[in-house]
Amino acid sequence: AIENLVVEYTECMIVYDNPKSIFKGAWSKMKAYETLSKEELLQLHTQLLKEYEDAKGKGLKLDMSRGKPSIAQMNMEMGIMDVLGSVADYQTESGVDCRNYGLLDGIPEAKKMMAAMIGAESTDNVIVCGNSSLAIMYDAVSRCMSHGVLGNTPWCKLDKVKFLCPVPGYDRHFKITEHFGIEMISVPMKEDGPDMDMVEELVSTDEAVKGIWCVPKYSNPQGFSYSDETVRRFAALKPAAKDFRIFWDNAYAIHHLYEDKQDEILDILSECEKAGNADMVYEFVSTSKVSFPGGGVAAVAASKANVDEILRSMTIQTIGYDKINMLRHVRFFKDLDGLKEHMRKHSQILRPKFEAVLKVLNDELGGLGIAEWTEPKGGYFISFESMEGCAKEIVARCKEAGVVLTGAGATFPYGKDPKDSNIRIAPTYPNPDELALATDIFVLCVKLISVERLLENKIA
Repeated sequence: AIENLVVEYTECMIVYDNPKSIFKGAWSKMKAYETLSKEELLQLHTQLLKEYEDAKGKGLKLDMSRGKPSIAQMNMEMGIMDVLGSVADYQTESGVDCRNYGLLDGIPEAKKMMAAMIGAESTDNVIVCGNSSLAIMYDAVSRCMSHGVLGNTPWCKLDKVKFLCPVPGYDRHFKITEHFGIEMISVPMKEDGPDMDMVEELVSTDEAVKGIWCVPKYSNPQGFSYSDETVRRFAALKPAAKDFRIFWDNAYAIHHLYEDKQDEILDILSECEKAGNADMVYEFVSTSKVSFPGGGVAAVAASKANVDEILRSMTIQTIGYDKINMLRHVRFFKDLDGLKEHMRKHSQILRPKFEAVLKVLNDELGGLGIAEWTEPKGGYFISFESMEGCAKEIVARCKEAGVVLTGAGATFPYGKDPKDSNIRIAPTYPNPDELALATDIFVLCVKLISVERLLENKIA
């Protein structure tokens, strides 16, 4: 019966060059699943289930759960370990010995390099900290909770504190606000940034709205970049709360996949200053996926008033961050051109992986009407939208077959995707062979669960 179905639809079949499964290729190029009859879906399900059981029998252990750099990328960083040694000069350009105390806000060379990464016009309001921008964000929220913002009431003393969360978004952002008991409000993401009509309405009318999470360039997970209009609308916000802050996590500022197709965004710091809202934003950046993940340099940039307040807290929190690591990074990368050249090497490793995954998605799922996905020009993720109500089961079936993905729902506050449709694909860590196997299994699970859902609907 299966062979007859393939023959029946041969006339509308585009040539498919994957010899592993003629049936799979034929169906991929024939017709949308929702147009199939119950009998056709049952026969398709039988074949897909057989393929799935075969995949489970391979005993695979593949991890696509987080956006980790690959071993090849980390090997590329090893030169950073050689720029300083026991006989090296550990003095900054201004003559400060990096082996000793001093320079709470970071060495001048590192401030200059981090400002250049985010396109900030000045180094005056940049603080270079430790290895993690996430830690700086956590500290920022904690400080707002315990001590307030520029003399305003500490958030912990308020009846209600709310945060806006563009979705799908970065799970670790949401975990921070959830940890502090802050109510999170989902705001839909568009290709040019968050729904700004909704942002402007909520920020201007509700004094309990104290902040918003933003990944403005190659957003996690969709890979979208904020348009100039979106950035300017952020800068021109008129918050009901005097202590409202934009948490601008510019994590992928220089993480391009292509040399000839690169997104650029406006500098939020200067735009806020132009709009008379200089104090409204904290901007965060790190080298965690430029140099070693977890072993890089992180920074925060903000207005003078905000920086002064952060430094007052830091004088109690720390004697100072690791200036030797700052110096190591500056000596290795030298300047913005050095950073860009290094990221070009990263892109040569990452681009083929993204393109390979996207090719399989297009070849195997294109035209079937059961999924959509983004095609980013930078960043670390692909955002995948399954049929409604299918994401958790797809992730679970992948795990059974040996492929671990980010948990379904993780890209939404409280881990709850109201449509149960978004899945974050992280193609960066597996080697090419592992990536090919993982993507094949993922696509197989998407088809299998989609058919099962369609059968449920037809039976109902």
